[in-house]
Amino acid sequence: MTRLVGLDIGTSSVKGLAIDQHGAVLTVVERGYPLSTPRPGWSEQDPDDWWRAATEVLDALDADRALGIGLSGQMHGLVALGADQRPLRPAILWNDGRTEAQCAEIEARVGLDRLIELTGNRALAGFTAPKLLWLREHEPETYEAIHAILLPKDYVRLRLCGVRATDVADASGTLLFDVPARRWSDELIGALDLDRSWLPEVRESPEVTAESAGGVPVVAGAGDQAAGALGVGVVAAGGPASVVLGTSGVVFSALDAYRHDPRARLHAFCHAVPGTWHVMGVMLSAAGSLHWLRHALGCEVDYDQLVAEAAEWEPGVEGLLFAPYLAGERTPHADPRARGGFLGLGVRHNRGALVRAVLEGVAFGLRDSLDLIVELGERPRVGRVSGGGARSHLWLEIVASVLDLPLELCTVDEGAAYGAALLAGVGTGVFASPAEAVEQCVRVTRVIEPRAEWVARYAEIRPRFQAAYPALRKVREA
Repeated sequence: MTRLVGLDIGTSSVKGLAIDQHGAVLTVVERGYPLSTPRPGWSEQDPDDWWRAATEVLDALDADRALGIGLSGQMHGLVALGADQRPLRPAILWNDGRTEAQCAEIEARVGLDRLIELTGNRALAGFTAPKLLWLREHEPETYEAIHAILLPKDYVRLRLCGVRATDVADASGTLLFDVPARRWSDELIGALDLDRSWLPEVRESPEVTAESAGGVPVVAGAGDQAAGALGVGVVAAGGPASVVLGTSGVVFSALDAYRHDPRARLHAFCHAVPGTWHVMGVMLSAAGSLHWLRHALGCEVDYDQLVAEAAEWEPGVEGLLFAPYLAGERTPHADPRARGGFLGLGVRHNRGALVRAVLEGVAFGLRDSLDLIVELGERPRVGRVSGGGARSHLWLEIVASVLDLPLELCTVDEGAAYGAALLAGVGTGVFASPAEAVEQCVRVTRVIEPRAEWVARYAEIRPRFQAAYPALRKVREA
C-alpha cells in the first residue's frame, strides 16, 4: 500500500499522519513538549524537544516504509546553530514579543515602503529577522558563535537528513526573503548587516531536499498555514479560501501573481504551490478567545454547553460586542500591545451572552481580513473551514453570515500535516501536481450557508465593531 507521511512541528506538539494515494488517513500520531516563557512576552522551546517528538512520531507511523515524507511547522522561529550544527540557545518562537525595538530598527534601515515591496509585510515582533538583531544586541556572545540559522521544521530536517534547506513559503516569513522573486534578498541581508552564509538552501515546496537515514525522500514542505491551506484544497486564485478557526484565526487566499497591500495590513507570502503566492489575514485570538473566556469564568461545563447557551441569544446580543485583541493583533491592526474588551454590557447579559459576543467578535475580526483580500482583487467564492472552532455549527453559521460566504467542511481536517503529506506525494510522483493531489484527495462533506437575516443584521452591527479598536487604543494610551 502507498504510504505518504506528513509531519507538523507545532507550538505544543509534533503531529504526524500517514495517508494512502487516495488521501485516506491511515494513522495519526501526536507527541507533545513544553513551552518556556522565561520572561513576560517571551516564548521559547528546545529544538531537541521537537526532534525527540518527531522521531517518536515517525517510528509510530512506520515512516521508513513510506514513499515520501513532507514537513510543515510553526513559522518565523529562530534556531541559531553553532559550528557543530547544534542549537546555541533555545529557539525564539513566532509568538515571542520581545523585538519591538528591533522591528522599528529594521523599518528605519530598509525603509517601510521598500520593506513591504520586497517582503509583503512590515516588521512584526514574531518574524525571524528581528530576533537576530535582538541577539546581536542582547546576547552578543551567542550571536558571534552563529554558524547557521534555521526555521523550526527545518531543524527537524537537518537531524533527519543532514542537510540545511527550507521552502519558499516558510522563508517568506523571515523578513530576509524577496517574496516576488522567490529567493533570499541580498538587499535586505546587506541592510541589516547579516551573514548570507547562515541561510539555508531554499526550494519550492514539493521538491525533494534529501533522503532520511532510512532512504525515504523528504520534500521541502511548507510553513503551517500554506500547508494547511493546501490540505483543504486552496491551490489557485479564484478557488476557495481557507478559513481557520484555531487558537488563532486565519483567512487565506491564493494568488496567481505577487500582490500586496501597500499598508501591509495583510501578509503576502509565497504559496506551497510553485508559481503562486497568497495573502493572509491573521488574528491572534480566535478559538483562543473562547478558551480564555471559559477559563476566566471558572467554567466546569464543556464548550458544547457554552455554545448551546450562546444560541439562546439573537445576533447582536442586545448591543454587546467583544473586541478579540487579547494578545495583541497582527491584521489588520499590527499592534502587539492591542487589548480586548467587552463593550455594551447590561444587567440582562449572562454567560451565554458573553459567549455569543465572543463568537461574533472573532467573526467580525475575520471579516476585516476578508475585505482587505477583496480590495486586492480576490473575492473567494467559498471558504474551506478548519480548526477546532469548526466543530461548532452555531459558530460556523455566525462566521458564514458575517463573511457572507458559504463555508465548506472537508472529509479530512488534519491541518498542516495533511498538506505536508500531499506535498510528499507530489515530490515522489504519486501526484503530478498539487492541483492533482487536491483533486484526488480533498472531498467536501458539508456546506454551511449564510443565513440571510443574520447577514443583514451583522452588516448593521459591524461599524460598531470597527470603532472598538480605536476606542480601546485611546483607553490604553490614556
